[in-house]
Amino acid sequence: MKRTQQGFTLIELMIVVAIIGILAAVALPAYQDYVSRSQAAEAMNLAGGLKIAVADSYSDKGDFDDASSGSDGIPAAASVSGKYTTSVTVATGVITATIGGDASATISGQVITLSPVTNDGSLSWNCSFDGELKYMPSSCRTAS
Repeated sequence: MKRTQQGFTLIELMIVVAIIGILAAVALPAYQDYVSRSQAAEAMNLAGGLKIAVADSYSDKGDFDDASSGSDGIPAAASVSGKYTTSVTVATGVITATIGGDASATISGQVITLSPVTNDGSLSWNCSFDGELKYMPSSCRTAS
């Protein structure tokens, strides 16, 4: 009579558990970086929403002196915030978004700055991020 094997041996199960552990050890840091980058993207999106107001102010006045939070249709700093962004302010056309609130500790307190550059009457934007490059939002990488 022939006897057939049923189930897995202990060594086979230990190998599977080891492989899953290695995959989790590699995936977890990558996921945490992704979460931090997506939280920083919220600040970039909120700051980007004010670019039109700053451009309108520039086209009306011809300079950035009046393009500040709470003037010329630009919302006050207290009214522009999000879950991961504590404030977005505008001062003489420069938009500054501060990351905080529920943001991860790796990016909390970091600042994204959008600076207008005039090009013969039109505007382009330079973006800077004072945190680590791997946490910089991708839309900021292409804008700078």
